[in-house]
Amino acid sequence: MTTIQVRVDDKTKQKSSKILEALGLDVSSAVKVYLKQIIATKGIPFPLLTRNGLTVEREQSILSAAQEAKRPKNASRAMDVKEAIAYLDSLK
Repeated sequence: MTTIQVRVDDKTKQKSSKILEALGLDVSSAVKVYLKQIIATKGIPFPLLTRNGLTVEREQSILSAAQEAKRPKNASRAMDVKEAIAYLDSLK
């Protein structure tokens, strides 16, 4: 058995401990679950999101589309939200 030490600010530990306690876990058990899920999924077991709540790829697609829209030669008619999402999804 090995020991892992993680430094986090007090506020983060307090808030996460309270949530975990409501789930019937302590921080140590939650970290063990997390590490086992990394093994099971062979990666981070959840999507990594930007502060805008998007995956990095989705955010880059939106930023690229926004830059493209600023160029008059590539201008097209305005899209509604559903059309825009479908267009961005087609870029994958």
